[in-house]
Amino acid sequence: MRGRLGALVAVVIVVGLVGYSRARNPERLELDDAARKTAVGRFIRLSEGITHYDVAGPDSGQRVVLVHGFSVPYYIWDSTVAALTAAGFRVARYDHFGRGFSDRPNVPYTAALLDRQLTDLLDSLSWREPVDVVGLSMGGPVVAGFTADHPGRVRSLVLIDPAAGPRSTVPLMFRIPVVGSWLWQVMAVPGMAEGQLTDFVAPSKWPDWVARYRVQMRYRGFGRALRSTLLAGELTSPDSVYRRVGAGGKPTLLIWGTEDSTVSIEHASSVTQAIPQARFHRIEHAGHLPQMERTDVVNPLLIGFLRQPTG
Repeated sequence: MRGRLGALVAVVIVVGLVGYSRARNPERLELDDAARKTAVGRFIRLSEGITHYDVAGPDSGQRVVLVHGFSVPYYIWDSTVAALTAAGFRVARYDHFGRGFSDRPNVPYTAALLDRQLTDLLDSLSWREPVDVVGLSMGGPVVAGFTADHPGRVRSLVLIDPAAGPRSTVPLMFRIPVVGSWLWQVMAVPGMAEGQLTDFVAPSKWPDWVARYRVQMRYRGFGRALRSTLLAGELTSPDSVYRRVGAGGKPTLLIWGTEDSTVSIEHASSVTQAIPQARFHRIEHAGHLPQMERTDVVNPLLIGFLRQPTG
């Protein structure tokens, strides 16, 4: 009798956990061709999978690549693209693997993976001459690593509120094999859309921000990709990559929102020490996304820097 009761309790627990998981997990759909037809932009198959990207601006314009951060897809650059293309630049942007409408390959989301994606995209566009690269948040270490590893392909570098400081540590409960991935999916992932509002000083100015973010959360592999990215980040320090950029001497612009609660502006000193040639600008009344909150200040800085000769 006790054995049957124990088995029944176990079944009830398993069924309850499965039901809870399904209720909490926002990933219900496959990211396939039908899903991609709902997206604007372009798609290309690279060595690791399909990448969602876009290119805008005159064909003859100076080439600029915009690289987004940890989880918000390339639409985070909408206002920047409008300003740069109006100024005559040719601008490319794309979704990292695991984000937006790019594939979610079941592989470790390492710096090497993100570097291959960027390299493959530039090759596919036949952009072999040096380009200007702009990285936001996690995109900072991505473009810095690209600059250090492929100096001949980079003309100049722009860092906007880049990831910096000591290695991040993922809570133990999310690092446990199997169980950690389940806990991540039902505890961390569901609240990520609302969590993006902390990037702004005045989030009420972007009433559609949460809804736009939730679109990518519907497709399987999103949470797995983000967890893998965090775990890979435990092995590397952004500051070491910035030191390599500093040694290479590439012209660098550093922009930081003074009220950034995601990556504190206090880290700016370590970035400027690592990259002594960096021109640093504090952006008042801006959080983690100054290119959106203070377009009146950031766009002129960005355009002015990109137009300067680098010889």
